[in-house]
Amino acid sequence: MTELLSYPFFTRVLTAALLISAACGITGSYIVARRIVFLSGSISHSSFGGIGIAHYFGFNPIIGAGIFAVLSAFAIEKIARSTKTRIDSVIGILWSFGMATGIIFVFITPGYAPNLISYLFGNILMVSLFDIALITVTLFIIAAVFIIFFREILCIAFDEEFALTQGIRVTAINYLMLCLTALTIVISIKAVGIILVISLLTIPQATAGLLTGDFKKMILASICFAMLSSLSGIVISSVLNIPSGAAIIFTSSLIFAAIKTAMTIFAKRN
Repeated sequence: MTELLSYPFFTRVLTAALLISAACGITGSYIVARRIVFLSGSISHSSFGGIGIAHYFGFNPIIGAGIFAVLSAFAIEKIARSTKTRIDSVIGILWSFGMATGIIFVFITPGYAPNLISYLFGNILMVSLFDIALITVTLFIIAAVFIIFFREILCIAFDEEFALTQGIRVTAINYLMLCLTALTIVISIKAVGIILVISLLTIPQATAGLLTGDFKKMILASICFAMLSSLSGIVISSVLNIPSGAAIIFTSSLIFAAIKTAMTIFAKRN
């Protein structure tokens, strides 16, 4: 570990991991409480369309993913509320449409196709200073929104109908939270990839949910579990030379299983 810290790039990797863990811990707590895990999965997969379009027109793929993810999130909310189409059908359609769009644009782009594996499965070892700056700004925005609108977010997360009776602008908050979810997913792509990012938004939060039902404590515990799994996964991936994204999610799953098992054994003994 000491030898790894001597490399400048590894300091960037750890910084990015901690910042992404904080962002996922905060936003993911809302996603789990609101029970919109598969909606976030649709947003993450549809962002691949933005990556393909960005590659075709020659600009930063992460920016393309961000724009496409936000538009997809808004489209899901708009279609679900303004038509009689089932929400699960909308999610499935946009999920497939985004992936198909990305594949088509990558295929029709002249020249050498990029290594798409890093976008699908993540490679946090390739994080740049630009990525860290983008992650930092996004985390600041997420934290600010949760601090300013915490009461509204809490009400909507657990009971949208009650939030309406309290005069809360539910639609506006929903769009805002979908935007934050999309941005969180995009900044996490470098760490765990499009396919696995949904796990970083749910497993640490599910682990935290085993220990507390308080939303504030759940957010803090989610951040801690996300950081623990991210740092452990990075070290394991560096030592065993395996993909960092998969190592992070595998470690996170082990932490959940260990705590769940310990709680089950403790409950039986008492």
